[in-house]
Amino acid sequence: MKTFRLPRSDTFDRLHDLARERILLLDGAMGTMIQALPLGEEDYAGTGSGSPCPHPTDLPQKGNNDLLTLTQPAAIEAIHFDFALAGADIVETNTFSSTSIAQADYGLQAAVHDLNVAAARVARRALDRATAEDGRPRFVAGAVGPTNRTASLSPDVNNPGYRAVTFDDLRIAYGEQIRGLIAGGADLILIETIFDTLNAKAAIFACFEAFAEHGTRLPVMISGTITDASGRTLSGQTPTAFWHSIRHARPFSVGLNCALGAAAMRPHIAEIATVADALTCAYPNAGLPNEFGQYDEGPEATAAQIGEFAEQGLVNLVGGCCGTTPDHIRAMADAVAAHSPRKVETHD
Repeated sequence: MKTFRLPRSDTFDRLHDLARERILLLDGAMGTMIQALPLGEEDYAGTGSGSPCPHPTDLPQKGNNDLLTLTQPAAIEAIHFDFALAGADIVETNTFSSTSIAQADYGLQAAVHDLNVAAARVARRALDRATAEDGRPRFVAGAVGPTNRTASLSPDVNNPGYRAVTFDDLRIAYGEQIRGLIAGGADLILIETIFDTLNAKAAIFACFEAFAEHGTRLPVMISGTITDASGRTLSGQTPTAFWHSIRHARPFSVGLNCALGAAAMRPHIAEIATVADALTCAYPNAGLPNEFGQYDEGPEATAAQIGEFAEQGLVNLVGGCCGTTPDHIRAMADAVAAHSPRKVETHD
């Protein structure tokens, strides 16, 4: 693909150099940290404390975590900063739902560019503050979530041929998001929580288009999610099939996140580690949710399992998804410190 002839950003070499030295750390769950804050509707909308949303809407905004980047930037920066000081080398922007498709639920499609630009800048400020304290380099990953629609499956059991979204709908929405993340200064792009590989392919295509316009190629991390005990994504792929479906993107890393705790994720990340000629990344939930939807697995328990991933040579990058806090990341950093990263001959 012509995209691969573009100049590579210097982030490629910097990350690969670090990844050869040690297992790298991602951050933990932004949503978990936000839910711990005493925020109400006025805080989300910025009509009370914080900054008013520059894109007014009559729809309720509580629960629209991405909007807090605009209305409560100090709170989001503080979360990024805490994860960075806990040991995260790569910190994700608060943009999991910052596409026009996902923001349509809140009437904020027009805010997408601003959400992504601001999120990358807020994360960068937090990481620069952390680096000023300890001198460690850190990287902003522009987080690209799966959206709340699937291109491969019908949401109507009575009409299996129906699709609520097309490939081009997704490509356009992802492209708008990725351009905003690049404009805000993201160092790399993380396409995450993939339950439908066709959605991921649209995001990959959008990356290539945005990189071509930008004139520089950024590293791309790709992370799928296994949805149940079958060991498959929602669209039916095994981890091996998932890898072969996205291998053409030459990702910096491939792996799994969300849906499962570390214990249940282990066989699936081991399968990817066997077939992938890219770095492998695992960031599981803090166990499985209890009957109240909360995550009870503490930092030491999660970190012990991640340490076993590292000891067995399965991973190059680790972090946390739902339920994980800076304490989880700090414990993971300790758990993997004595272990070498998985050996792999990467193509980039």
